[in-house]
Amino acid sequence: MSATTYDAILLVSFGGPEGMPDVIPFLENVLRGRNVPRERLLQVAKHYELFDGVSPINQQNRDLMSALKRLLDTDGPPLPIYFGNRNWNPLLPDTLTKMRDDGVQSALAFVTSAYSSYSSCRQYLENIADAREKVGPNAPKVEKLRAFFNHPLFVQANVEHIRQELDQFPESERSSVYLAFTAHSIPESMARTCDYQAQLEETSRLVAAELGVADWQLVFQSRSGSPSQPWLGPDVCDHLQQLHARGIKNVIVAPIGFISDHMEVIYDLDVEARQLCDRLGLNMRRAATAGTHPSFVSMIRELILERIDPSRPVRYAGNYQSPLQCGDGCCLPASVSRPQP
Repeated sequence: MSATTYDAILLVSFGGPEGMPDVIPFLENVLRGRNVPRERLLQVAKHYELFDGVSPINQQNRDLMSALKRLLDTDGPPLPIYFGNRNWNPLLPDTLTKMRDDGVQSALAFVTSAYSSYSSCRQYLENIADAREKVGPNAPKVEKLRAFFNHPLFVQANVEHIRQELDQFPESERSSVYLAFTAHSIPESMARTCDYQAQLEETSRLVAAELGVADWQLVFQSRSGSPSQPWLGPDVCDHLQQLHARGIKNVIVAPIGFISDHMEVIYDLDVEARQLCDRLGLNMRRAATAGTHPSFVSMIRELILERIDPSRPVRYAGNYQSPLQCGDGCCLPASVSRPQP
């Protein structure tokens, strides 16, 4: 199989520190231009100290690249894969410079977010555009692959990871296990300009239906804004306390809003939520994210193929169809109103 329109794949992600000297500069990159107190930055830095300043996200992206490369080398299209981040090395301008020097002219970008919001979609488009401008007139063209929140293989990867945790409960208790899906909270003002919450609800519904779980809810984690600013909720820890008050004994927390077990997953869920459940006596298991699950890797290949070959069927689970490319009115910043139809 040969690809004539595109000559590379670009994996685009958030980035993360890989040692304590990286932590403060990384967080300053993340928070630049945002009205976040210095005390909050230092508080988050302490989370990284628990893990020697290393976020798993870069290595997990390298693992994902390796798995995708093996699949593309075997089944095609045999395109080279590059890796660039928004906030830490390898930074997008450096990666696009390398791509230009390697002769890449047109690439497809896989962004490591399944859902559509300003910070998880349009901001990455802006990051790519800014990087291309820094590289100059010979910078490769880059097109973003579509949101994949309801791709059948993304659903399948999450179903299988949750089922692995469900199987750890005694068979007599499995029908009463509660399923809490989590995602990164965003300001309500941002949520009004995108389909982020609706897409998360759809993914959660599809996964729960496949598992045959009726008792579930989408909750949120990792909010970082001013307490006076409304963010999407309920918070996962508040929700776990409510479950305990209801008499729920067993719960699976599934970070459906993330595709890798990076810092906000391992701290907010594996540390904070775990400590809370231990205090409450709530039996909690945390499902893995899609990661390098073979179905998820195969999904990325499908997304590539559907853009290379427009005649190829586009697969969705359920009835919610997202556009193949972002339009001018999607995922706008919170200060910009979405155009009315």
